[in-house]
Amino acid sequence: MTTTTPVHTLAPGRVHQRLIEPTVLAQLANLELVARSVVEGTLVGLHRSPTFGFSQEFAEYRAYMPGDDLRYIDWNVYARTDKTYIKRFFGDTNCQLMVLIDTSASMDPPEFPSPGAVSKIDYARFFSAALVYLAARQHDAVGLLAFNEGIGLYRPPATKAATVRTLYHELDRLRSTGGTDWQKALEHVQGRLRKKSLLVVISDFYTEPDDLAQVLLGLAARGHDLLLVHVLDPGERQVRLKTAATLRDAETGEVMEVSPDELATDYPDRLRNHVEALKKLTIGMGGHYLQVDTDQPLDRTLSGYLRFRARHP
Repeated sequence: MTTTTPVHTLAPGRVHQRLIEPTVLAQLANLELVARSVVEGTLVGLHRSPTFGFSQEFAEYRAYMPGDDLRYIDWNVYARTDKTYIKRFFGDTNCQLMVLIDTSASMDPPEFPSPGAVSKIDYARFFSAALVYLAARQHDAVGLLAFNEGIGLYRPPATKAATVRTLYHELDRLRSTGGTDWQKALEHVQGRLRKKSLLVVISDFYTEPDDLAQVLLGLAARGHDLLLVHVLDPGERQVRLKTAATLRDAETGEVMEVSPDELATDYPDRLRNHVEALKKLTIGMGGHYLQVDTDQPLDRTLSGYLRFRARHP
């Protein structure tokens, strides 16, 4: 099923806003189409921003010089001004991007997604596909690691079009199962990346921040730039119960009894403290932390990545 018909009924300039809603993206035919919709829509939104300085964070132009690659000429600008400019996005740095996705069972528990949201694993897949598409658009090398209690998939960073296309298929096949072994996943990456890279880690981070600290610090010490994307379902941020209930951990199977009063008072504080601890840990080693909900439009999440990328060319 695709959204071709509804898209044509929208007013010009609003198409990308509809397409980037997660529940709409879930109806598209394939992840490459999802990725293109998110990236192109986000970039259109940036260029249409009334605050042009925000757009300049991500793109710059310079006059064409003899010998420049003709592929990078902005022909739209030429048509309007009769002047030839080269468009450069993030300064042509040939960056190396590595995307790490948590595929443990907690990323797709049976209680979720909440109304108007998608599952955490689907949100992670959509965002990862957008990063792959953006990297290919910028001629950057991009790789992928999917992990739970083991390494489910590892593809080293590459720029070849055929290799990049396979990443969409790999993402499409990802399923949530098992527990999480953070040390194994991050040490796997650490032992294989010889070049300084941008590492984007996408997870619900159901783990103690202190357990992450040592392996994350090892990556940061080797010069890698870290972005932690903390994905939560809206229902996880505000849990409401009318009566006492038994809750089961999706990964370990552990059960515990909780009361409505505990969830109303203790849980929000614990979640807030957990988020602050993750943020403090990430910022403390020069990284960036981004918390997103699974009903949040993908353009906002991608814009958060672009801000991170602008600081780490």
